[in-house]
Amino acid sequence: MPLLTATGIWKSYSGVAALRNVNFALNSGETHALIGENGAGKSTLIKIITGAITAEKGTVSIGGNVVTAATPGLMKKLGVAAIYQQPSLFGQLSVAENIALAVEHRRAWGRIDWRWRNQQARQLLDRIGADIDVSREAASLTMPEQQLVEIAKAVGTEAKIFVMDEPTSALTAKEVDNLFRVIAELRGRGAGIIYISHRLEELPRIADRISVLRDGEAIATRHMKDVDRDELVRLMVGRNVSAIFPKKIVPIGETVLRLRGVNGVDLDIRAGEIVGLAGLAGSGRTELADTIFGLTPATSGTIELRGTPVVIDSPHAAIAAGIGYVPEDRRQHGLVQEMTVTENTTLASLPAGILDFAGERATANEFVTKLGTKTSSINAPVATLSGGNQQKVVLSRWLSKKPVLMILDEPTQGIDIGAKSEVHSLMGDLTAQGMAILMISSELAEVLGMSDRIAVMSEGRIAGILNRPDATQEAILTLGLPKQSGAAK
Repeated sequence: MPLLTATGIWKSYSGVAALRNVNFALNSGETHALIGENGAGKSTLIKIITGAITAEKGTVSIGGNVVTAATPGLMKKLGVAAIYQQPSLFGQLSVAENIALAVEHRRAWGRIDWRWRNQQARQLLDRIGADIDVSREAASLTMPEQQLVEIAKAVGTEAKIFVMDEPTSALTAKEVDNLFRVIAELRGRGAGIIYISHRLEELPRIADRISVLRDGEAIATRHMKDVDRDELVRLMVGRNVSAIFPKKIVPIGETVLRLRGVNGVDLDIRAGEIVGLAGLAGSGRTELADTIFGLTPATSGTIELRGTPVVIDSPHAAIAAGIGYVPEDRRQHGLVQEMTVTENTTLASLPAGILDFAGERATANEFVTKLGTKTSSINAPVATLSGGNQQKVVLSRWLSKKPVLMILDEPTQGIDIGAKSEVHSLMGDLTAQGMAILMISSELAEVLGMSDRIAVMSEGRIAGILNRPDATQEAILTLGLPKQSGAAK
């Protein structure tokens, strides 16, 4: 008997069907991957399974028993634990306190054994391979650290059913390996895992079965061993994998950015060119981007833009020089979630003095149309948009400034296959217009698929530059490995 079944699930929002007669089952000791584009219905199905919302039709059963009047609290008592892509920690509380809220069951006025609480938190973090001080406030944690705490919270509940929504989106390769080890342990004791990920390359390592949703319908359920990546992409989006990396070969122009000895780095980027910046976590990729954009000004070397030496000692100076920067964490650093699409689009273009609200709306409408951003209104809070459409809003902000150089740090992280294709196509359009792009990505397929040249970083330096015809995964990994034994990863 399955651990969990969802049978004949229907759900609509404002008359638009989000789920149509969807069936899903999870077995004991199984990892069942759930994939699909943003808007396919994955989040809606998960919210129904965790009790956050109620289906209009259909049933959810646990251990063969239909659950009625489900709530998050009831589903938790029935053994369902959820790890969401966006951590939900209480920032003012310590790591140990956040974990305790999930795993401790005590009377409201009972005495707290702080030594035991901290020890329990430490043991859970050790179990998943996370080296985090349990006394730190959650607000001080990085995004990957917050995600690890969320994983520790879920593991500590000793649940029977785990829902993992993009659990690896912010993790390093080592942290991913540790998570997969923990998942294997959970499966070994009979737990079932519903695993949602846009990283299709992970699925052969972790999934037993895979179900595909598209436009609110269950398209197929397959054993993982019977499908490959190309077939999964076709099931998800109805087109071949080659369409995900629509590389445009355009004429290469003058040198836009020239770095010489900038914190030990030499690099040129030309108009119409995408230079991919690859390397292991900790190799210095994002640090180099921060230096070019003035977030951490260079301590040595020279920077030239279109042949003219410039001093970039602040983001303001970088913007004035014609540089745009889409950061890795768009939610925390790229967008103001409470602001509207219009406000986020024009945030970098606001003039001093009286605001031109009509002009801002015109700009927002222009880029919503140009980029095909899906939003109910330019006045909608950006938090209501999907990940791919949020990324388009971030891009719109910089495109409205007409930069000569765009830095894209993990431009498609956490967005679905279809949205990836749209962002990649947009990158091609921009280079065709003469823009230079520096693209940082941990996804080797993206680096290989979209770059004209690939600069591989190791230990804060450029270890080598590969032209597109010579670039392979093996060549990138070989250059990216630290040259000295015991070097930091």
